[in-house]
Amino acid sequence: MGEAQPVTTPTGGDAVVGDDRPGLALLRLVAVMDTLRASCPWDARQTHESLAPHLLEESYEALDALESGDLAALQDELGDVLLQVVFHARIAAERTDATRFTIDDVAEGIVAKLIRRHPHVFGDVTVSGPDEVKANWDAIKAAERAEAGEAEASMLDSVPFTQPALALAAQLQRRAERAGAPAELVGLPDEGAGEGGEAAGAGVSDIGAELFALVARAREAGLDPELELRAAARRYRDLVRAWEQSEHRQSR
Repeated sequence: MGEAQPVTTPTGGDAVVGDDRPGLALLRLVAVMDTLRASCPWDARQTHESLAPHLLEESYEALDALESGDLAALQDELGDVLLQVVFHARIAAERTDATRFTIDDVAEGIVAKLIRRHPHVFGDVTVSGPDEVKANWDAIKAAERAEAGEAEASMLDSVPFTQPALALAAQLQRRAERAGAPAELVGLPDEGAGEGGEAAGAGVSDIGAELFALVARAREAGLDPELELRAAARRYRDLVRAWEQSEHRQSR
């Protein structure tokens, strides 16, 4: 078998015939993105802000493909998610101040983080199982923040409140659990709630408290509350569609 020979790709870069190392196609994606940013009027005018909705939408579409069991669609949707990462990095690479970064900076950053937070794989640390891996991850993350002068006053400080409410509640509970917060905090009555479940001041209604407690029940059962509600929503959608078809047949 002869040596692999370099060839020119349609985007002007070099590839190697017979070289099937994982990740080489990512170089073509970066090259295509460079071309689009320079030559396509729509791509050229995009900003981090204008792309923000697409980052969220593409992630949800990938999740939808995963939940539906359509793995071919999942591959396609993951490509759309990857495009958003490459697009944002390409925009950032055009800046000339201290905020500039490239796709290589993004990749190197996550590589360094993964190596740093997996000392049981890349170092000499021994772990007993997945729970200890998670505990080590949290400890290393806290140490990184402290070293950078960003020590959190609370384990919950970095939880993004822009995520869907059920996912938010689950993440808050997971973080609190890892911090050693007592489980009964989930079900404590809200002193700010008035009669009839009406919220008073910073209080929440009875329904809100019940939903929060229901998230805890789902977690105790080993279930993701966000995914469970999505599954129930899909089931309801199917029932409504079946009802609509039945009503349509009866009206004919």
